[in-house]
Amino acid sequence: MRIFFDNKFVKAFKKLPQEIHEDTDRLLTLVKEDPFHPLLHTKKLGGPLTGLYSFRVKEYRVLFRIEKPDTIFLIEIGSRKDIYKKQSRF
Repeated sequence: MRIFFDNKFVKAFKKLPQEIHEDTDRLLTLVKEDPFHPLLHTKKLGGPLTGLYSFRVKEYRVLFRIEKPDTIFLIEIGSRKDIYKKQSRF
């Protein structure tokens, strides 16, 4: 799998603690192998976020979409309590 990063993801990622950077990097290796690996707790989203998925990084969530069978586009990362409230941006 190839992974691409939206500018929103990169900007938000830079603001996160180093521990989350390390955990995210570790989980991205799983995403490359299988975006539905059980350790990711991947969820298919609905409502205004239909077509997107999320996976866990501790109390944070990464929103992404699968663009082709071999391409994943990371859209944003943020705290679980806030990430889904930004739904009108997608």
